[in-house]
Amino acid sequence: MPDITVASYNIHKGIGIDRRRDLTRIAHVIEELQADVVALQEADARFGDRRGLLDLDRLATMGLKRVEVRGLRERSHGWHGNVMLVRRDTEVEGVERLALPGLEPRGAIVADLVVHGVPVRVIGTHLALLGQSRIKQVAMVLDQLAALSDRPTVLMGDTNEWRRGEATLKGFLPHFPQSARAPSFPAPFPILPLDRVMLSHGRIEDFTVHVSALSRRASDHLPVRARLVLPD
Repeated sequence: MPDITVASYNIHKGIGIDRRRDLTRIAHVIEELQADVVALQEADARFGDRRGLLDLDRLATMGLKRVEVRGLRERSHGWHGNVMLVRRDTEVEGVERLALPGLEPRGAIVADLVVHGVPVRVIGTHLALLGQSRIKQVAMVLDQLAALSDRPTVLMGDTNEWRRGEATLKGFLPHFPQSARAPSFPAPFPILPLDRVMLSHGRIEDFTVHVSALSRRASDHLPVRARLVLPD
């Protein structure tokens, strides 16, 4: 069975626990992940022109390209701060953006990719702080998936859910029976499993919270990484 490596990382607008914005440091952490697909959250400024905060040229030298999303603001890198990076040889077959319901502006990117010759759908998202909003957001993502063709699907991002039993994420479980979690926040002493990887078909293996000297300082979240074994 083929496998791909994915990662999710809330970069906190490039601001580390030392309160310095250091995008080179963020790029180095992304390079440490050695992933085929990376879902980033908080990759744009929150206010004003919501300019993108990534060092795209530096990422390109690492062999990563940004998945293009139509309809973004002129200077934004992502959709409500969500950015998806893939290896240069990854084929992008289609991309949609979802505006998720709730009091805060939140969104998701849905991308149909071919990674190492394997078709896979990847959803990168950042769910709401409020539980009732998360429940509505889960329902909207599932409604969107129901309208699409069947395809192995991985959902990853900052879910803002830390409680046992999945709580507000329960709606995902029938569609994503494979779900991995481990403490990823706050970065210096992680106790809350906010950052998740979920899979519809196949197996999640080697799920880890990526801890390094840089990742402990670069953002308030640690990145998570997983190897996915997908059906042929």
